[in-house]
Amino acid sequence: MASVGKLRAAEAALKEVSDGQVLGIGTGSTVAVFIGLLGKRVKEEGLDLICVPTSYQSAYLAVENGLRLSTLDEHPTLDLAVDGTDEIDPNLNLIKGGGAALTKEKVVDSSAKRFVVIADSSKLVERIGKFPLPVEVLPFARAKVMRAIAVMGGEPRLRDGGDRKDGPLVTDNGNFIVDASFKEIIDPRALEIEIKMVPGVVEVGLFVGLAHCAYLGDGAGVRILSRS
Repeated sequence: MASVGKLRAAEAALKEVSDGQVLGIGTGSTVAVFIGLLGKRVKEEGLDLICVPTSYQSAYLAVENGLRLSTLDEHPTLDLAVDGTDEIDPNLNLIKGGGAALTKEKVVDSSAKRFVVIADSSKLVERIGKFPLPVEVLPFARAKVMRAIAVMGGEPRLRDGGDRKDGPLVTDNGNFIVDASFKEIIDPRALEIEIKMVPGVVEVGLFVGLAHCAYLGDGAGVRILSRS
């Protein structure tokens, strides 16, 4: 069962949805709540919506809730993208990738005219970096990328597949995830560029200057952060 904070954040974002939109649908537990609410609203109101998912997980969940799917090939510009986050600061800088979908998430979220973040209020921090930064890498470049991250002051760790899979986690794109602990990220934009310049890096889980608004829910209600 979803937490009150996640439910309230998802409900707030649902108000941004209107008939005829093409939506980008993110990945994660809070987005799963949003997808359920969206499917219910589509059935009750007969909305004509098209959804572009960021992962197999979101695609399957969307279909289960009666949502119609498409791709960026058919709809390169989206009206709205709704996605979760692992950390967010007051300036709407995000760390994403805990669900290993950061590359597709960044492509989809950056393709939207408006990108809205939904999360439990516990995700709000003064400065991002406590949550390890996910970096998607080409498998054969793993060692090179990890050495480069260590030189930058990070502590890289190859993400494993968990209890049900031996070896590294493999993304929907067929790549590995390196989680880099930096403790505190002073300049998110500069770090994003520095890591992306390393050959073998596919994408970095720093979302800087992309989000327009965030709905952060808790037991007291919903806090709204907006880009100034």
